[in-house]
Amino acid sequence: MPGTPREREESLDVIQRELTAFARRARAAAAKLHPELPLVSYTLLAHIDDQHGCRATDLAAHYMLDKSTVSRQIGALERMGLVERHPDPTDHRIQVLHPTEAGTQALASSQASRRMAYRKRLAAWSEEDLALFADHLLRYNSSGETVT
Repeated sequence: MPGTPREREESLDVIQRELTAFARRARAAAAKLHPELPLVSYTLLAHIDDQHGCRATDLAAHYMLDKSTVSRQIGALERMGLVERHPDPTDHRIQVLHPTEAGTQALASSQASRRMAYRKRLAAWSEEDLALFADHLLRYNSSGETVT
């Protein structure tokens, strides 16, 4: 850990700059999946797939997004044929979102290329460095605070 307040601030500046670069790469990866698919939509599609279906309200709560934002993103995913709605088996008044076959295939293709890119980018890192990086990312993302 940096020893002086100035060193700490310099480290925070580097972290901010590098996380911004990381976010730009993530947006570019989403654009490769579908040219009109924003990062938010890609993230929602991946979450729906990972959860094997979920409600739009669950997405809004999980990502701390306004329900209208989620609704617009889900509408776009539906128009692209990547998401569809099914009645909840326990309560038919509730609609559960599921990826379509095209959505699942698009995610699988994107995830395979992203995994390959990560392997290539991190190939020279030791197992210890990879584990430490993973631990730090988990720690950072579990802090519970949203950075704007």
